[in-house]
Amino acid sequence: MALARIRGIRISGIASAVPDQAHFPSEFFDRFGKEEVLKIVENTGVQKRYIAPPGMCASDLCVAAADRLLTEGKWERESIDAVIFLSQSPDYELPFSAATIQRRLRLPNECAAFDVNLGCSGYVYGLWLAGSLISGAGMRRVLLLMGDTSTKVSEEDRSVALLFGDAGTSTIVEKTDKKERFTFVLGTDGKGEQSLIIPAGRCRKPTDETTRVRREAENGNHRSEEELYMNGAEIFAFSLAEVPKMVRQVLVASEKTVETIDFFVLHQANKFILEYLAKRMKIHGDKVPISLDEYGNTSSASIPVTMTHCLRDQLSRKKMDLLFGGFGVGYSWGAVTCTVGEIVMPEMIFLSLRDMDKKDAQ
Repeated sequence: MALARIRGIRISGIASAVPDQAHFPSEFFDRFGKEEVLKIVENTGVQKRYIAPPGMCASDLCVAAADRLLTEGKWERESIDAVIFLSQSPDYELPFSAATIQRRLRLPNECAAFDVNLGCSGYVYGLWLAGSLISGAGMRRVLLLMGDTSTKVSEEDRSVALLFGDAGTSTIVEKTDKKERFTFVLGTDGKGEQSLIIPAGRCRKPTDETTRVRREAENGNHRSEEELYMNGAEIFAFSLAEVPKMVRQVLVASEKTVETIDFFVLHQANKFILEYLAKRMKIHGDKVPISLDEYGNTSSASIPVTMTHCLRDQLSRKKMDLLFGGFGVGYSWGAVTCTVGEIVMPEMIFLSLRDMDKKDAQ
């Protein structure tokens, strides 16, 4: 267990954006059969998702969220010391997407910018990185962008085809004189490498004419080696083994209890996992907000998306003690306890290609 405590930072604003195109499980009735689709919906809890059309990237969603947040919060763009883009869906192999984002957001050239490749645990890791830059490197304001377009999977693979949604988010982390503490617990187990993976398309196994071909896999699913494979049983076993332990560790380290935490905002893996974990950890269901019914599993963006969807009214008005917990691909996991509230939180943004074209024309 990696343990870190950071003082003198605060979350000052959160914004979330999704594509404006909503999709529903019924679209798969003809492909998988109505009974099978409804069974998947019952297990995952995903009743609706927003999917990016061709030409819309995770960075576009993050830029839309950041633009709205900076404008509503009246933050000067020159005040941003660093921008972190945390995603598994970069625009290009190179250059890194944060450089393009810096230009598009009109941030100063003195702004540090870099990408981080992380998924399900990413929001906690991103807060830890942003807090470390402020507490240890003298920066004052960091723009943390989190998002993925995870729906680019095989529509012939029932294990993933109805699960993921696309989203991008923006969080302002800044220096404060108050002594409230962020307590982090982080962990990694690389043995999970093969359980959630896109096997081909990069340096380990470069793309070629064979890696792009869809072939029949387990249970009649079809995918290519350049499309996501998920071993649901292994992911579930990992989650049950590590997440309750992670939550207990961060509560002890921060001297909190299940009763003193207002909300446990967890990565939106699927409904069954979230409900099982809440029961296992003896957390009342009302303390575990769920957004995946509306947005699906949005990977690295799922925690801020859940806050925007479920907690926006409360977080705009008052401070609350929260626990964020992310877990999944890698395997990796991370949790943090912190006090958040009285922050800038715009309503959910629904981004269209037309909105993007108008922005680019300005």
